[in-house]
Amino acid sequence: MKTTFEYDHYYDYEELSEKLHFLNEKYPDLMELQVNCVSEEERNQYLIILTNRKTGDMLDKPGFYIDGNIHAGEVTASMCVMHTIDYLLTNYEDDDEIRKIIDEMTIYCIPRVSPDGAETYLKTPYSIRSVNRVSKKEKGGLKEEDLDGDGIIRMMRIKTPYGAWKKDPKDEELMTLRDPSDSSGEFYDIYPEGILEEYEGSENLKLKKEEWNLDFNRNFPYGWHPEPRQDGAGVYPLSNIETKAIVDFVLSHDNIGGAAIGHTSGGLLLYPPGTKASDKAFEEDIKVLKAIARMGEEELGYKALNIFDNYVQSQENVDSGALDDWMFETQGIPAYTMEFWDLASKAGMPYKWGQKEEDPYDSLKRYEAVLKWVKENAPEYYLSWKKHVTEDFGEVELGGLNYKFTNQNPPEKFLLKECEADTRFNIRFMKAMPKLSIDEVSSKQISDEIYQIEAIIGNRGYLSTALTRTGLANKAAKPVKVQIEGCEIIQGKKETEIEELQGYSSTLTGVYNYGNIATIHNASARKKLTWIVKGKTGDQIRIFACQAKAGKAEKIFTL
Repeated sequence: MKTTFEYDHYYDYEELSEKLHFLNEKYPDLMELQVNCVSEEERNQYLIILTNRKTGDMLDKPGFYIDGNIHAGEVTASMCVMHTIDYLLTNYEDDDEIRKIIDEMTIYCIPRVSPDGAETYLKTPYSIRSVNRVSKKEKGGLKEEDLDGDGIIRMMRIKTPYGAWKKDPKDEELMTLRDPSDSSGEFYDIYPEGILEEYEGSENLKLKKEEWNLDFNRNFPYGWHPEPRQDGAGVYPLSNIETKAIVDFVLSHDNIGGAAIGHTSGGLLLYPPGTKASDKAFEEDIKVLKAIARMGEEELGYKALNIFDNYVQSQENVDSGALDDWMFETQGIPAYTMEFWDLASKAGMPYKWGQKEEDPYDSLKRYEAVLKWVKENAPEYYLSWKKHVTEDFGEVELGGLNYKFTNQNPPEKFLLKECEADTRFNIRFMKAMPKLSIDEVSSKQISDEIYQIEAIIGNRGYLSTALTRTGLANKAAKPVKVQIEGCEIIQGKKETEIEELQGYSSTLTGVYNYGNIATIHNASARKKLTWIVKGKTGDQIRIFACQAKAGKAEKIFTL
């Protein structure tokens, strides 16, 4: 896939900014670079708007939303958004499909929701959930730290007779759980590489809880719960600058009809609802969500799962307050979360999503398989155990994976493949948006200066103008408005409202027992409007239709 930039490394804030400004200067008629908010450390949450300004205002076209890096360490997602932006702009002149998308649609992109968090993740040894703001202060324990100065926090094994681990007799690079009958030998505790902060209480070592605990994807209004019910949720919904800016933007841009939200990892394409079983949602909505997800399976090679039915670990205390659920449940927008990169499957030990608890020995086998894969495919991200002397624990051994760029994100040489697959899915998803049309306009003279005018107003897109049944039920969906101008109306309305024009997603099809296929009934995708008007032969009449999610259409004809 032709792009302007290379996708063989992860962009820090400065490089991401430079590339966005370059594209903005190169494509002034197709791209607008805005600042959606400014973080506490004064970095921009950039918002990119892609549309051809010469073909209409951005709000007059069907809209599509993409973001990445709600979680700071999931930097693959920001690279995928950058790739989509780059590909659409770079190929506009030479690709009819891309030109049609940018001419007829508006694409809204936020590559890096958490610029402060991502910068900390990329430029320090620390892992981080969403942002480097202290939210939960706790004294004492083992604090993760880079002891040997290599810029990476790995594992640390400490020899102790109380340890639960031992070296694998088949391979001393590997560790295995101590058997209940292991009463003698060398045993170890394994912790993240770190230092000991004093704490009161037990003599037994404990891990210090993360102080950078905020989780932006638990801070959105739908399904929000306070801590400790929901870790990282924040003091109230949208208490973070970055999450509030997203919600404010979506609410002020009614044309958004689909959303692709980037995360890592697991190799999954997740779709709502996430707070209730899918059989409690509208059946037609689930059908639509599955159909779009199937395109994602084809392009990304990922498994599509409903969040509540197959992904959450507890259906009693679900992880909620997520952006995809807020978009779907309150705005009716089909919203998908991509969990990019799946190291476990590449290592031949895929996760079994949907089961409540995995046997620890199966988890250990997967870890061993992952180690083997990394050693063979990205050895620069693996360190054999080496001795290191610490002030807190004496002699220890450090070793293992660079978690950030093996488990959480792909090694750089595997990044481009993820980006290209995501861009292909995004393009197919964009093309599913509703699209207004005016068909078969006709007029006939009834008597002197009296005419009957008929027009078919249609939606040629896959999605309904309401997007979903959920959107209709919660009054988020807006009607299609049709106006007629240039004549005196005798019968009919100057402005007519059509509650909904279904997309072809609502056409019922079937396969019969003997192999024949059929359209059983069409979607209600068209509506005939009739007016009786007074005018003269040669008068120009304008019929105009508009709806936020489906754009605008007009016909001008002569009586």
